[in-house]
Amino acid sequence: MKTKVALVTGGYTGEAEVSYKSSKFVYSQLDKDKYDIYLIDITPEGWYYEDENGTKHNIIKDDFSLLLNNVKITFDVAFIILHGTPGEDGRLQGYFDMVGLPYTSCNALTSSLTMNKGYTKAIIADIPELNVANSVLLFENHRAEAVHLVESKLQLPYFVKPNAGGSSIGMSKVKEASELKEALDKAYDAENTGAQVLVEEFVTGREFSQGIFRNSKGELVVLPATEVKTTREFFDFEAKYTPGLTEEITPADLTQEQQDRAARIIKKIYIRLNCKGMVRVDFFLENGTDKFYFIEINTIPGQTAQSFIPQQVRAFGMKETDFYGELIEAALVK
Repeated sequence: MKTKVALVTGGYTGEAEVSYKSSKFVYSQLDKDKYDIYLIDITPEGWYYEDENGTKHNIIKDDFSLLLNNVKITFDVAFIILHGTPGEDGRLQGYFDMVGLPYTSCNALTSSLTMNKGYTKAIIADIPELNVANSVLLFENHRAEAVHLVESKLQLPYFVKPNAGGSSIGMSKVKEASELKEALDKAYDAENTGAQVLVEEFVTGREFSQGIFRNSKGELVVLPATEVKTTREFFDFEAKYTPGLTEEITPADLTQEQQDRAARIIKKIYIRLNCKGMVRVDFFLENGTDKFYFIEINTIPGQTAQSFIPQQVRAFGMKETDFYGELIEAALVK
């Protein structure tokens, strides 16, 4: 009997577009001889499976099942490739916990926590060899005094970003005090990111992104790092999704000591946050000091052929088919 996999995609935000690209690639790589794969689209209009004839079949939410030709289909595991809410913020994970369906990602608490950049930094701040930039976390009721709070606690330049959300939406680098108000408004008003803003002192250094996953044997595997070089001020939405603006080097040119140190820190972050499946940690190595500065963690990383994780899997000497199979098998381990 093949394992029945619900490949969950879509979402309730603008990041759904990225979800569809990621899930299309994952679907193309999964072993069809081993898995029966059902692409499940979760949208504000409904949850459904579309068959080969283009007919949409609603998901039965009582137990996340499907009725096809009067036959009830239940799934063995959910492979979550849904960026943004409800797939990345813990809502879907909590639902799957309630209906008893295993899934490939971090649990509900970890997913919810890591969507909040400020809270995440507070939990990992004392990990040895890890540094976090000085920052101020602003809530909606801070909006009127936000400029004063930032200027009284931080030194220019600032990095301003929504405290929740992905794809680098709503982010700004502030070099002059006169630019701060506009950057704060942009972050506060970013779509579907919550009315919280994180302002950090800008760290100047080389930027990296590095994946880690737990395999079906329970072992933590750190993938090779990717260095991100962009012609933009920083790795923003345009840099991520506009061809030619960014150079991605996988594996990154790091010394053995830097590789070993990054792997140690990333494993500690994964364990401290009680992660599951694959996650991606973004970090700087600061110019002049070579200190490791945490940027953020992504618990549902992009999975197009050009995305960081597939690049790193290939650099590791592994096929994407085997990698995705490992994630499924690890999720099924009791």
